[in-house]
Amino acid sequence: MPDNQTVGHIIALEGGIASIRFADRVPPIGRRLATLSEPEMTIEVAGLPGPDTARGLVLDPRPGLCIGMGVRDTGGPLTVPVGESLLGRMLNVFGEAIDGRPAPEGAARRSIHGAPVPLSRRRVDAGIFETGIKAIDLLCPLERGGKAGLFGGAGVGKTVLITEMIHNMVAEYEGVSLFCGIGERCREAEELYREMDAAGVLERTVMVFGQMNESPGVRFRVGHAAMTMAEYFRDDRRRDVLLMIDNIFRFVQAGSEVSGLLGRIPSRVGYQPTLGTELAGLEERICSTDSGSMTSIQAVYVPADDFTDPAATHTFSHLSASIVLSRKKASEGLYPAIDPLKSVSKMLTPGTVSARHYRVARQVRNTLAEYEDLKDIIAMLGLEELTETDRATVRRARQLERFLTQPFFSTEAMTGQAGRLVSLDDTLASCEAILRDEFEDMDEGKFYMIGTAGDLPRAGAQTDAA
Repeated sequence: MPDNQTVGHIIALEGGIASIRFADRVPPIGRRLATLSEPEMTIEVAGLPGPDTARGLVLDPRPGLCIGMGVRDTGGPLTVPVGESLLGRMLNVFGEAIDGRPAPEGAARRSIHGAPVPLSRRRVDAGIFETGIKAIDLLCPLERGGKAGLFGGAGVGKTVLITEMIHNMVAEYEGVSLFCGIGERCREAEELYREMDAAGVLERTVMVFGQMNESPGVRFRVGHAAMTMAEYFRDDRRRDVLLMIDNIFRFVQAGSEVSGLLGRIPSRVGYQPTLGTELAGLEERICSTDSGSMTSIQAVYVPADDFTDPAATHTFSHLSASIVLSRKKASEGLYPAIDPLKSVSKMLTPGTVSARHYRVARQVRNTLAEYEDLKDIIAMLGLEELTETDRATVRRARQLERFLTQPFFSTEAMTGQAGRLVSLDDTLASCEAILRDEFEDMDEGKFYMIGTAGDLPRAGAQTDAA
C-alpha cells in the first residue's frame, strides 16, 4: 500500500453501513474505500457525521467484515470499465463479469458519478421510435432520444412488455443496446441473457445487473454504473444507444433503504427526503447530443396500483411517454394490458406524427372513452336499452379493445401462439377499417390476438366489397 494513502478503522456496523474513523483527513462523500482484508471489500462514503468519521455503503459485504478492520482511501470514486470489449457481456456494479467468461480485456475505467450534459449540448430529435406493438405505436408513440415509462403494479406484465420491446427493437436497432437490471430476480436475468443470445443480438448489447439479493448500496449504484457505460458509447464512439431499465422503482426503493440506514428522517409515505434529487441525478443523464442519441425505456413498479405514490409521480415528470398498465385489463385477458385512456405521449401531437396517425388515434381514444361512459348504463339496463348509435359505438370499442391485444414473441412458449410484429401503417389501416364499420357483422372475439385486419376471416372479401 502506498505511504500517502489514508487509513482508518471500522468503529461500527449497522446493516449495510460502516462507520470508519480516520486519524487525519476524512475522505469526501463519493470516495471509494477498500478494506485491508483479503478478499478486498468496497465501501463508498455516503455521509460525514463527524470531523473524524465517515459513514459508507458496504457494497460487497462478506462474513469477514468486522469492527476494528482497517480501511484505506483509494483516492478516487467507484469506477466501471468502458469500451467495445463490454459488448455481449453480463456485468455487475463493479464491471466484473458474471456470465462465467473471462473479464473484459483492455477496458479503461471511468467514475460512475457522471454529470448531466449541459443544455447547450443537448439535441432534440422529434422522430418516432417504432416498437411493433400496436397499442404503443398507435396511442402512445415513443420518442427517439426520449424516455418512456411502463407503469403498473405487480403481475400486470411490465417485464414481459419490456422483453418484447427488446426482441422487436434490438434486432432492427443499428446502435448499441444496454440493459440495466435494478433489483432483478436472478431467474429473469438468466432468461433474458439466453433470449438475447438466441435472437443473435447479444453481441451488440451490454447487460448490467444489481440483483435482488444484493446490498441496497449495489442496487442504488448499478443505474449510475450502467449510465457511465452508455455515455461512453454515445459520446466517445458516437453511437445511438437504446437503454432499458427494469425496474426504476427498485432504484428509488434502494435509495430509501440507504437513507434509512444513514439515519435520515423519512419524508412522505416513508420515502427518503432526497428522492427527487436522486432520481433526477440519474434521469437527467439520459439525453441525446450531437454525438449520438440515447433512448430509454423504463419499467416502473407502482406500489398497490397507487399512481399518486411519490415514486410514480416523481418518475412521471421525467418522461416523454407514459404507458400505464391496467390490472382490470389483465384480469380480462387483454394483453398487453395497456390502459389506452391513461397512457399518454407528448409525441402524439399534430406536426409530430402524421395527420392520419393523429386522426386515427383520436378516433380510437374517443370511441373507447365513450364506451367507458356507457358501461354503467349497460350494467344497469342492458345493451338493448341503448340507442342504435350507442350500440354501434360499443361494438366498435369492443372490436378495438380486442384488436389492440397482440401475441408476443417472448410468450410463445407459454401461449403456443406465434408472436407478431405489426407496423404502424398496418395498425392504422386496420383501425380505420374497424372505425368505418367494415366488420360490423363480425363477432368481436375474432379480433382477439391477431396481427392485422388481414388475419380476419372474410376480411379480404369485405374490403373488396367496400
